[in-house]
Amino acid sequence: MLMKSLFTFLLLFVFSFSGTAQEYAVEQLENSPRHHEWVTLESSGRTMHNFVAYPEREDKAPVIIVIHENRGLNDWARSFTDQLAGKGFIAIAPDLISNTVEGFKKTADFPTSDEARSAIYNLNPENVRADLQAVLEYAESIEAGNGQVAVVGFCWGGSQSFRFATNAGDKIEAALVFYGTGPADSEEYAGIRAPVYGFYGGSDSRVNSTIEASEEAMEEYGKVYEYEIYEGAGHAFMRRGDNPEAPADNPNVIARNKSWKRLVKILNNL
Repeated sequence: MLMKSLFTFLLLFVFSFSGTAQEYAVEQLENSPRHHEWVTLESSGRTMHNFVAYPEREDKAPVIIVIHENRGLNDWARSFTDQLAGKGFIAIAPDLISNTVEGFKKTADFPTSDEARSAIYNLNPENVRADLQAVLEYAESIEAGNGQVAVVGFCWGGSQSFRFATNAGDKIEAALVFYGTGPADSEEYAGIRAPVYGFYGGSDSRVNSTIEASEEAMEEYGKVYEYEIYEGAGHAFMRRGDNPEAPADNPNVIARNKSWKRLVKILNNL
């Protein structure tokens, strides 16, 4: 009986934690002074929803496309988008699984993050490319934008950021890859025009094992590929280190803060 009660308690704790893990992100969004809006684009035969955050500034701003992790456009991804706007950038985050599964208009409509992840991995890669191209064209059309567009992605989105650089030509100023893998086919690197900046956790061996191949391919084709590996940080350290209740000496928090400074510096120098 005692073991059963303990097991029930642990289950309740886990479910409670998973349900409140992003409360800080929701609070950050609700308290943001910046303008947010949802924009719909027609792509891949359906309506795609996009979250847009605008900075408070007098002049025109660069536009940053934010590609979410493999759990879709969740609260943290929107919070990060707003945080970019807080640094003076227009940020647009496409919900790449919106309306890809019948009955689910947005990521938030999926019953669980596991189901959202399944939807991500069922996406047609060419549809993803077309979707990002549609977002790029929209980003270029924003009147408050200054004509500069960059792309940043996390996890699955980091890999998509790297891949998008191979076919975006000179339409983007930079691709920022957070713990995402590069294209498996070395010939794809030949099409990259923009510099690629990598951000990796030291304890993320699965992803880090692919860095050498990407570096060799980028060198072969004379492309710019600069990356940093943050000691002790794990996969998804930008999200895991963003929780304000996490201790300051946590490796993910340290990596997040260092990466944030580097990210903003790169974007300010576009």
